[in-house]
Amino acid sequence: MSEQTIHYGPWQRVARILVTGYAWAVLFFLILPILVIVPLSFNAEPFFSFTPGMLRLDPEAYSLRWYERIVTTGNWLLAIKNSFVIGLAATVIATALGTMAAVGLASDAMPLRRLITALLLYSAAGILPLMLTELSHIIGSRILLGIAEAAIMTVATALVGDYFAGEQREKWIALQIAAGSIAAIVLIAVGGFLGETFGSRGPFLLYLLAIPVAVAGTMILFEPARGRSLDHSVRAAAALGPIMPLVAITLGLGIIFYTMVVQLGPILQLSGPASPARIGVAGAIANLGVAVGSWIFRMGRARAGPLLLAVGLALAAIGYAGAGLSSSFWAIATFAVIACIGSGLMLPNMLTWLMRLLPAEARGRGTGIWTGAFFLGQFVAPLVATAVAGRTQGLASVLLIYAALSSIGAVAALLASVRPASPQRVQGA
Repeated sequence: MSEQTIHYGPWQRVARILVTGYAWAVLFFLILPILVIVPLSFNAEPFFSFTPGMLRLDPEAYSLRWYERIVTTGNWLLAIKNSFVIGLAATVIATALGTMAAVGLASDAMPLRRLITALLLYSAAGILPLMLTELSHIIGSRILLGIAEAAIMTVATALVGDYFAGEQREKWIALQIAAGSIAAIVLIAVGGFLGETFGSRGPFLLYLLAIPVAVAGTMILFEPARGRSLDHSVRAAAALGPIMPLVAITLGLGIIFYTMVVQLGPILQLSGPASPARIGVAGAIANLGVAVGSWIFRMGRARAGPLLLAVGLALAAIGYAGAGLSSSFWAIATFAVIACIGSGLMLPNMLTWLMRLLPAEARGRGTGIWTGAFFLGQFVAPLVATAVAGRTQGLASVLLIYAALSSIGAVAALLASVRPASPQRVQGA
């Protein structure tokens, strides 16, 4: 190949000169403070300016006192340690995430780009508070984290429907709910250890676990085959209508589930002041209750639908009523576990019910809508509880109201379960 000479016009030469000059100006702007601060650091006087003696290059005007202060003062050593840890962590994380994202997203062979991207975004947004100081910035990172989490939940749930069918799918849905509850117990304990070791922001390091998960996803997961015809698109849009009642029910279940989870501390303290250790133990047992509920669903998944919804709501009603009426700490904790067992039964039941109604081409949108409703319940649960508590006699009244509503829902679901059922499974499910 012969070499070609590139000829620049006058405006191109001017542009090159301006760009080069701008680059050198930026470098000069970045380096100039260093050229000033380093000589000032040898000042023998406690002034951040050049003294007359320094300007005369008098040896008496220079000293290493400030460097000695750094290596002998605990606060300075702690600051150096924190700077090193944060700088190293930021470098490693940014390099890992950037390299993986660039290589992965540039490759046509990488499966499930959106899921892998969401996992990387989840990790990056999760650890940002480790380095942020402004509350508004931390809140912004949490919003970004929530978006990534919603994407992960939607895609992962849709994949369960795409990879498996029938009893296998329902088994994996139950395992998904149970694994989340058990992981919460383990990660809370690990987060406490990180907090003790690295301070109050140490638990944010847990979000780094999303990186090896993303790496494993690139090696294990594969793109499921989906139809792209116009007929499939029409079917996908038409299939969303029948699931809307389930989505509305899921919103209510999200409020029931997260009220007990988020308000567990204040609920337990209805019996009187309780230590954080006792509340932590009760919370761990409650999370195990969700896993037990998922196991119960797995045993009875053949009856997934209104009947299991009725059973789950009945358990939630018993749990909420008992917690609202009890005065003993461990009695309240026991009823909280019963409510969580009901939630652990209802969540995989609703998801299985949804999957049976959705054709393959609608699973992504359908599970996305379902996940959005569930997380909306998480968001509004404390707001609703606070509003109801303000208009009644407090948190105990809220629990009794939720118990009554759950009882009504259980009766309605039971009546629906005895009606002749229309075919639930769809072609391609």
